[in-house]
Amino acid sequence: MNVKFIIFALSLLSFFAQASNEKAYQPTEADYSEGEKWVWKYKGVTPSNEIRAQGTDTKQIVSKNGALSMLTAKGSTLLKVLTKPNNSKTSRYYWPLYVGKTWVFEEHWESEDGTKGSTIQNAKVVSFKDEKVEAGTYKAYTIEYTGKITNSRGYSADTQDIHLYAPTLKTFIKLTQRQKGYLYVEELIEYSN
Repeated sequence: MNVKFIIFALSLLSFFAQASNEKAYQPTEADYSEGEKWVWKYKGVTPSNEIRAQGTDTKQIVSKNGALSMLTAKGSTLLKVLTKPNNSKTSRYYWPLYVGKTWVFEEHWESEDGTKGSTIQNAKVVSFKDEKVEAGTYKAYTIEYTGKITNSRGYSADTQDIHLYAPTLKTFIKLTQRQKGYLYVEELIEYSN
């Protein structure tokens, strides 16, 4: 057998073994810094090309009375609240993340008009590699979610979501959601620290 081929094959196996051992843990308050800022663009389009959602979303870390908070369009929330350890086995991100991990994401919600609903999806981390978005190229986990969304008004639809989660940025850099032909995409266009 060719010695070069054997060395190449062993190197390749070693690379994949190292890549598959990488894990991402839930960010802590200490992982953030004042002034850190993320900006996403988003767009939601129906099968008939009607735009139902379009704009930008911004999150920024600010200091209020000596404590760090995350400022969004809805207001600010203390980081110590946002980074409280989440050990739920049904959360959006079930920590730690690593390639091959699976879980069931389950969310029960109520909209502003009083409609109650549920989203239940099977989640799987399928890769960890460089992903390019408008804000740049980052190492990110690709997480696929497939399942169903239902609500108290009789709505029911199959769903497919893909999140690209970048541990160094402590958030997703892109998400794609499909639901009954409706396509929603949100992509990071700016990050500064």
